[in-house]
Amino acid sequence: MKTSLRTHTCGELNAQHINEKVTLCGWIQKIRKLGGMTFIDLRDRYGITQLAFNNDTDPDLCKQIERFGREWVITVSGTVTERYSKNKNIPTGDIEILVSEIEVLNESLVPPFTIEDDSDGGDELRMKYRYLDLRRNVVKNNLLFRHQLGIAIRNYMNHIGFVEIETPFLVNSTPEGARDFVVPSRLNHGEFYALPQSPQTFKQLLMAAGFDRYFQIVKCFRDEDLRSDRQPEFTQIDCEMSFISQEDILNTFEGLIKYIFQTTKNIEITDIERITYADAMKFYGSDKPDARFDMRFVELNNVLQHKEFKVFNDAELVVGIVAKGCADYSRKQLDELTNFVKRPQVGATGLVYVQCQADGHFKSSVDKFYEQADLQVVAKQCDAKEGDLILIMAGKKEKAQKQLCELRLEMGNRLGLRKAGEYKILWVIDFPLLEWDDETERFYAKHHPFTAPKPEHEAILESDPAAVNANAYDLVINGTEIGGGSIRIHNKELQKRMFKVLGFSDEEAQKQFGFLMNAFQYGAPPHGGIAFGFDRMCSVLCNSDSIRDFIAFPKNNAARDMMLNAPTRISDLQLKELGLPLNEN
Repeated sequence: MKTSLRTHTCGELNAQHINEKVTLCGWIQKIRKLGGMTFIDLRDRYGITQLAFNNDTDPDLCKQIERFGREWVITVSGTVTERYSKNKNIPTGDIEILVSEIEVLNESLVPPFTIEDDSDGGDELRMKYRYLDLRRNVVKNNLLFRHQLGIAIRNYMNHIGFVEIETPFLVNSTPEGARDFVVPSRLNHGEFYALPQSPQTFKQLLMAAGFDRYFQIVKCFRDEDLRSDRQPEFTQIDCEMSFISQEDILNTFEGLIKYIFQTTKNIEITDIERITYADAMKFYGSDKPDARFDMRFVELNNVLQHKEFKVFNDAELVVGIVAKGCADYSRKQLDELTNFVKRPQVGATGLVYVQCQADGHFKSSVDKFYEQADLQVVAKQCDAKEGDLILIMAGKKEKAQKQLCELRLEMGNRLGLRKAGEYKILWVIDFPLLEWDDETERFYAKHHPFTAPKPEHEAILESDPAAVNANAYDLVINGTEIGGGSIRIHNKELQKRMFKVLGFSDEEAQKQFGFLMNAFQYGAPPHGGIAFGFDRMCSVLCNSDSIRDFIAFPKNNAARDMMLNAPTRISDLQLKELGLPLNEN
């Protein structure tokens, strides 16, 4: 019997194959004994097929399988027969294999957790044994979806004339952006490579080289604190185009997004809305708003200040949202919301509410400062109706916006407005070019130092840098930033001006980015691009909260690989070769 081949997978047999002789290979999922029959669920990545053993007619086979356990690897031959007790939940549920031959290919220890969709293993345990976790359908299907998404992206990009080009992983370290992972050089002691945070400069050089449509599905590396949507190494869809405007970029990649949704989710996306950064912050308190539900911010300074309530009077911004139909919230529920915004993650000191009651009366947490007529004006400005609840926060503008944004999302969750499987896609445009840092007392690039200012703002780059808008754009799906990009600076003189505003001396700029500025002297075309988070795109399309679910071998929240136990110390011999200090005993 040939054990290296199988005639079918464990997911393809059905009633049409009844009476056929077949050979299957796979892992034992379950063993069940029912009366005179023994059944084994055999699993491979394609599905599960039930194997049947008759204790009366095949006593030797039944005796042989008595010692079998979960996750043993076996190959079996037998005849496809109609299953007496059919399972409509699996494609192979109408049949089973009456086994005539069986061979053990490999035994298995008892797994540290059950290899089932609802596993009893915690995150750390499953990450330590990730190769077992990958056998579970829920994880396996995520990686298969990732594969299909990658195929769809490559097909579309190739169809519209993009060329996939690989760029280096060993590059120079740059001071801007997140922290670099650095790699010591054995041949040049005291000098270091860095792993790329993105292929940004290389794709701009490719535009200078004349490859007018470039893309790459590429690994990137950032040494930053981890969250559910971040990993030290991640994958992005990196894209760049020449001889284009911002409108060309948005139209091109709207096409990609629509194609992805149609191909992978069978969802037709019609319009992708556009909103300015200023309006995103004004109405949602976020530059990546979840627009699946309304609940827009309403500024209330003009109607709530200049009374006797000091909290509002001293605030830079008083702003509210309307929770439809929530006026009947109990004191307990209102206290829960207050405690929510007081959490360290949100950081508010309190919450003001106004209940628009059914009898036309208003009840609020600031009744002693405001008359019914005042609250009626508030309700009118918020367009709140009877039965609605107004929730109000105040303070420094950006802080109050961010805090109310968190409360808005929490209300969206409580009211079931953030629906899985429902998608709202936005372009956020007209970002500020720069942001000021009080600690270092200097401007930093909002995106990166190669982002072009709006042409109409170039003249005030030095005189009023905070007022300059960027030729930049982000794609947001359901409150998650999926991608971001910009029109690039392709003129050496404008790039030098940008570096000076960022605090670079000519020498520093030449040292860090001289290769790029030199390339601009040889006929660099106007160009721009975008990069999408591939892992994030997978998680958003599949309604998952974590990108780890779509990475074959992810790191934990401490940036450790639990399976490899990495990072780890290296030997003194390796350190000596690299010219690094030796380990302390």
